[in-house]
Amino acid sequence: MTDPSWLDLAPDDPYGVHHLPYGVVSTSADTGPPHVVVRAGDLVLDLGALARQERLRWAEALSEPTLNAFLGAGPEAWASTRDWLQELLTDPAAADRVRPHLNPLDQAVPHLPLRVADYVDFYASEHHASNVGRIFRPDGEPLTPNWKHLPIGYHGRSSTVVVSGTDVVRPRGQRKAPADPAPSFGPSTKLDIEAEVGFVIGAATPLGSSVPVAEAGDHLFGVTLVNDWSARDIQAWEYVPLGPFLGKSFATSVAAWITPMAALAHARVPLPEQDPRPLDYLLPAACTDTHPPLQGLDLTLEVRLNGSVIARPPYRTMYWSPEQLLAHLTVNGAALSDGDLIASGTVSGPERDQRGSLLELTWNGTEPLALPDGSSRGFLEDGDVVTIAATAPGPGGAPIALAEVSGRVRPAPES
Repeated sequence: MTDPSWLDLAPDDPYGVHHLPYGVVSTSADTGPPHVVVRAGDLVLDLGALARQERLRWAEALSEPTLNAFLGAGPEAWASTRDWLQELLTDPAAADRVRPHLNPLDQAVPHLPLRVADYVDFYASEHHASNVGRIFRPDGEPLTPNWKHLPIGYHGRSSTVVVSGTDVVRPRGQRKAPADPAPSFGPSTKLDIEAEVGFVIGAATPLGSSVPVAEAGDHLFGVTLVNDWSARDIQAWEYVPLGPFLGKSFATSVAAWITPMAALAHARVPLPEQDPRPLDYLLPAACTDTHPPLQGLDLTLEVRLNGSVIARPPYRTMYWSPEQLLAHLTVNGAALSDGDLIASGTVSGPERDQRGSLLELTWNGTEPLALPDGSSRGFLEDGDVVTIAATAPGPGGAPIALAEVSGRVRPAPES
């Protein structure tokens, strides 16, 4: 358990010194570009200004308007900066040096905390993949033959990754229902969400190299919540034979704060049994204190539609670990860039109220959700607001709350 802070934070504050998520903000007093901060309770700490004052080795990287330079500094910088911050925030003798760099959270305007280099979305939940298979292939096997042999994914569009609070415009495109004689064009009528967990990547690698699964953790900087908005009707018509395209690339929302992987050390849990045994490159050759056995994360997500909870997906049921996702992504020699974002795919559990998409919750619209206001939803309507939150266990029973990701649906343009 982290020592108490002179900030007088409650022991059960989910944004205590045991957490310290990173973000990029500006305030009304700012005259320059946005700057890197960490959150402690209801305060934000200007990291660049403090690091320059204290002559921290990584001060220059922390003085940029995004986290990318700091991500490039690698795991030694991440660990030492976290240790330095926790020491300053728990040492009363440092209080007078730190206080001038603290600002109220409600005066901070959040920005996208990183310049997203590449975006890859995976399909790592067996429950989600099985549900989708049962919906679209009711007479076949729920999982495709390759699913338990490799983490399936697709490359998304980094330029449409947006920070929480950004409105999402209903996309337009081609749609064709099975009974339609020809495709039509217009706004999506099956706009959906996907409650996901994203992993922010640093310590870039050269083209032609690969990251062994046992070393993948050295590139995993932190975790952020993701809503991979999906136009199911556009996606259904376009995805054969090359997979998702315009049904996904119009918007992906991410939370404004990144929880360091180090803060989630007490949330690591065993993976579900992987049977059949994955190929060797997806398994660590040996386990050590530095490189433990592959583990998942004990995160409990909460999905709210217009303020009403509609699902609580458990991330601990995910089939593939974050390290396996990263090892598979690079096994062909693909380079990692500082600021890459990989997402887990929809998080779903075995129970109906644990499904992380409306596609599953309403069984492709055939079983609409009843909301407390008397309305119902098969898929999203204009004006709907979707918010995804998550919690995790921290040290000594102290909770961790991942920053929420939220977005409102705006109508499609008329022309």
